[in-house]
Amino acid sequence: MNIVKLVSLPFRYRPWQPRHARLIAADIFRPATVEQRAHKVHLQGAIDWLCRAQDVRDGKDDQGGVSAGWSFEDGWLPGYPETTGYIIETFLAAAEILQRPELVGRARRMIDWELSIQLPDGAFPGHFGEAGSRPVIFNTGQIMHGLIAGHIQLGQEECLKAAVRAGHWLRQQQDDNGCWRKFEHNNIPHVYNTRATWALLATGLLAGDKDLIETARRNLEWALCQQTVSGWYHTNAFEQGCSPYTHTIAYAIRGFLESGQLLDEERYLHSALKAGRAMGNVQREDGWLAGTYKDGWVADAGYCCLTGLAQMSLNWLRLAQITGDDSFRSHAQAGLAYIKAIQKLDDPDDAVRGGIAGSFPIWGDYSRFEYPNWAAKFFSDALMMDMTDTAVPPVPLVVSAQ
Repeated sequence: MNIVKLVSLPFRYRPWQPRHARLIAADIFRPATVEQRAHKVHLQGAIDWLCRAQDVRDGKDDQGGVSAGWSFEDGWLPGYPETTGYIIETFLAAAEILQRPELVGRARRMIDWELSIQLPDGAFPGHFGEAGSRPVIFNTGQIMHGLIAGHIQLGQEECLKAAVRAGHWLRQQQDDNGCWRKFEHNNIPHVYNTRATWALLATGLLAGDKDLIETARRNLEWALCQQTVSGWYHTNAFEQGCSPYTHTIAYAIRGFLESGQLLDEERYLHSALKAGRAMGNVQREDGWLAGTYKDGWVADAGYCCLTGLAQMSLNWLRLAQITGDDSFRSHAQAGLAYIKAIQKLDDPDDAVRGGIAGSFPIWGDYSRFEYPNWAAKFFSDALMMDMTDTAVPPVPLVVSAQ
């Protein structure tokens, strides 16, 4: 962290405020052992937090969307189209597992909001969806996950039509070598776009659209070339010259894993398996993973990216389901236990209770001093997958494209 950023932190985040100081102190003085409860209790807490994150947008232009989260700097943030998109599938799964049918209605409201903001060319606005916000490849792909859930699980035909339109926008932006540079974060390609490619591929298979399937294959082939001997991925950080967060590494792994399943393509599954096994090898016994890793799986951060740890827990569960190797479950369960010990289920603050911070300690570099909605989403998904030994979202029943 440079000196300018270090000096600016107190002014941006106001750690002296009692509300903020209490949370900082909680991470400094966290007891060595914390009582954990059953998965279902932790899941209820996370889903309730996500419901509050949706409710804070009631009566606003982004009504139906889920707030991006709560932060020291800005309090509750606006609705976030990207992550609202994939929270749809989380609420549909939780509605069944927790026997809470009202969550289906909440998912429908999310879908309605997403459909209302789709642009004429098929893309979705980036950032918080404000007027004039630039579309982003990854964000559009994540919204497509929610549209697929709306089509498959709720029977909403307009969702598949919207996903196809979005898919063709992605196809039109793709470079000849299969990566994306236009409409990209920092105008550079990213391997973690494989998670958007997964949605693009599923859309193509569901719609019988060979152009979308071929676009997805081209991106997967480009991304495969970025994997090193150790299993790590080049070109996978938000910025050039930086180590990727565990969060983006996990995105890349899930994209390869699920695309490989849909296509019955061993090379993509092997890529996910190689990276997933390597991350298991560097996981601490208490479940901790570093916030960032360099090639060779050298940790270069002293904090834990809780979001990425939740994602890796569900990746390991999926690898166990697909390969039958139960050693992956041990990694997942250790990761979940680590996060469960940090989640505050009884906190009096509605912005904190049941949520998951971006990092532990809360001042770690990833989503510093923030409770992002996607951390709660992925934690919920991983808990449900461990509870039921199923995939979240369900694997669509589509014909593999050979």
